[in-house]
Amino acid sequence: MRDAYHEELDSIGDGLVEMARLVGSAIGRATTAILDSDLKLAEAVIEGDQKVDELQHDLEARAIALLARQQPVATDLRIVVTSLRMSADLERSGDLAQHVAKLARLRFPERAIPHDLHATILEMGQLAQRLMAKAAEVIITKDVDLAMQLEQDDDEMDLLHRTLFQHLLDDRWKHGIETAVDVTLLGRYYERFADHAVAVAKRVVFLVTGEHADVLQTDIQPEIQPVAGAEGA
Repeated sequence: MRDAYHEELDSIGDGLVEMARLVGSAIGRATTAILDSDLKLAEAVIEGDQKVDELQHDLEARAIALLARQQPVATDLRIVVTSLRMSADLERSGDLAQHVAKLARLRFPERAIPHDLHATILEMGQLAQRLMAKAAEVIITKDVDLAMQLEQDDDEMDLLHRTLFQHLLDDRWKHGIETAVDVTLLGRYYERFADHAVAVAKRVVFLVTGEHADVLQTDIQPEIQPVAGAEGA
């Protein structure tokens, strides 16, 4: 019985990794869809979010069943409760990738993003995908040091987000209000996606140590290099 119990705990972790990989792929494909105005790819991302939802529902059902049957304590209880919270972060990440794809679909056959912002959006999409890949690695390895790095990595996303606003506030902006709204929403989607990846990593820190990541975070922050192209944007 105990072997079956721990196998079920492990399977919950496997489900989280699969969710992380799916939403990481989704944000990458959604970025391609919006930059290339690829309707078929956008539709695939939108439809694919159902798989993420199904995984979350299955994980929740198994976690609740474990709580009811086994009444876990200490570390095992942390695993179950923290997994429920991580699954919510990952499900929301999938929704954000879907929002990007829906924006691509809404503006098709036009391109939602002006050419002069393509590089910034591409970088945000690639960074979001890397952050989620790292979050998946943290779930697998339970590496606290790697988990703590994600918040530092997220600073790069914040810089890119600010770069978008610099473009929007520039007197030379010539793409109109509708595009400005699209760009504002898109920046928010990527910024929130990155926040959820960080949240997943922080929950792993709590799972392993029993302490919240913010308590363990050192006061020394690495110097943040400016984003290429941000100067004079």
